[in-house]
Amino acid sequence: MTRQIGAAVKALLVLTVVCGIVYPAAILGVGLLVPERAAGQPVRVDGREVGSALLGQPPSGPEWFQGRPSASDAAGDTSGGSNYGPANPDLAAAVADREKALRAANPDAPQTIPADALTASASGLDPDISPEYARWQVARVAAARGLEQARVLRLVDQHVRRAPLGILGQDRVDVLELNVALAALGRG
Repeated sequence: MTRQIGAAVKALLVLTVVCGIVYPAAILGVGLLVPERAAGQPVRVDGREVGSALLGQPPSGPEWFQGRPSASDAAGDTSGGSNYGPANPDLAAAVADREKALRAANPDAPQTIPADALTASASGLDPDISPEYARWQVARVAAARGLEQARVLRLVDQHVRRAPLGILGQDRVDVLELNVALAALGRG
């Protein structure tokens, strides 16, 4: 029995060193090699942090592009979808409410609303929207800012990130980065 206790103590010490010191030190080292990514990819404007390129921002007004709906509060401290299945009446009601609100806020937008404008993301914190949803919002944003729609549309097209290798995932637009460029357009 003494031999077993000795082996257990040795295993405890080795695992404590590996899991409590070596592994955290290795992760810290990787974080120091890529500080922007380790810090959450902050987006700065004029030296001031305005958000993260990795997290969706809550909607803030008609003059800005809006992100995907969120089943959480989009503050970042809670994350998760509604977990409603496609046949759930609560999901159908939420989509219908979103459609009604979007049509009221975007009266000059095309008739067909992109799916990502109506459905909440799985995490509730997605920073990206589809290029279709960004283009769908152009009329509202241009009108609210007193800009030509063609100019705002060019800005959207400049911020489309293509799917890696053209096949991995989907084309997307980071809403915060687009809004930062939109603000710079107004200053320029």
